[in-house]
Amino acid sequence: MRRLRRWYAWWVRHAPRLRDILYVCFSLLTIVLQAASGPGGWSPHDWFVLAAGVVASGALFWRRRFPVTVTAITVLAMLVASIFVPMGLALLTLAIRRRDLALAILGLAAYVAYVLNSWGGDGQLWVSLFTGPFLVGTWIAIGAYVGARRDLMASLRDRAERAEAERELRSEQARLGERSRIAQEMHDVLAHKVSLIALHAGGLEVNPTVGPDRVEGSARLIRETARQAMEDLREVLGVLRTDVSVDGADLSPVPKAADLERLISASRDAGVTVGYVGTLPDDVPPAVGRTVYRVVQESLTNVHKHARGAATDVRVQGARGEGVTVRVTNVRPVAAGSLLPGAGAGLVGLRERVQLAAGRLTTGPTADGGWRVEAWLPWDDHRQDSEPVLVEGER
Repeated sequence: MRRLRRWYAWWVRHAPRLRDILYVCFSLLTIVLQAASGPGGWSPHDWFVLAAGVVASGALFWRRRFPVTVTAITVLAMLVASIFVPMGLALLTLAIRRRDLALAILGLAAYVAYVLNSWGGDGQLWVSLFTGPFLVGTWIAIGAYVGARRDLMASLRDRAERAEAERELRSEQARLGERSRIAQEMHDVLAHKVSLIALHAGGLEVNPTVGPDRVEGSARLIRETARQAMEDLREVLGVLRTDVSVDGADLSPVPKAADLERLISASRDAGVTVGYVGTLPDDVPPAVGRTVYRVVQESLTNVHKHARGAATDVRVQGARGEGVTVRVTNVRPVAAGSLLPGAGAGLVGLRERVQLAAGRLTTGPTADGGWRVEAWLPWDDHRQDSEPVLVEGER
């Protein structure tokens, strides 16, 4: 089997030149037979036919590289020495390679050369006028069919290669998109709880003289928050380890607008003064409620990291047909610096979430040196056609 594959590979590599040699040999054989068929031995005309045939047949070796020139040579040989076979093989190659004006002109020239060779014969001219199109046209038709089929196969092969490349590109884009979604989900799950842990630990660090009860309470909150973060991380990794596709699946527990109280309570337990006013009905759509939760969560996370427990006001209100407005405002922080490094991806991901919900997001400093994050989300039974307006002001 291996030897057969080697022979096949050798044939594929050398087949074009071998076919050229076979064309030349076949044409020379017909020329020799034509020249030797004359009565009375070899006459000067027979030698002339042989010489012209050798030239025309030898030119067939370059038929692939110079199809127009080779065809012109064989047509001339047909005109002066009545040599048909080299001309037919050249027309066949030309029709395979090209199907344009050059083929039409040389095909017509071949027909004229064929007819002129019958000039002076008894009735041969009229026979040539009617048989010429069939003889010349047959070579051209066969070549055109082979060429069209080759072009079709090349086109199909090219389309298959492009489809394969596009499939790999879409697969790579899907992988990159999924990685981005996983990173955003892990950020949403962990960043808030880690910021709470850092806030508790920072409080103990700046107040080393607090009593044992306060230390015990802060340690308990740190332990519980860390345990919740590990559970959420385990759920995310558990989804990644399954064989079920994550398309359309949530990588973390789906938050709801009703979970805002628990979220804000966790920040209050960490020592942040958070005021909350919420007038959101219970029948808010799940997608809107999840986005509202993420807006408040990311805003409080930024307060924990960058505002060192600055007093914060959270307001959520909305109604069907009017949309939902979320506003999180914190006063100017007393302490400078950040408890945790920021990668700048939080508000970027938040902006993408609001954009997917066809909402608007505005972030930026307030007049008194604080910071405000405000988002509006549509709440309607029909799809919202409003284009999201994004104003970046990440910190």
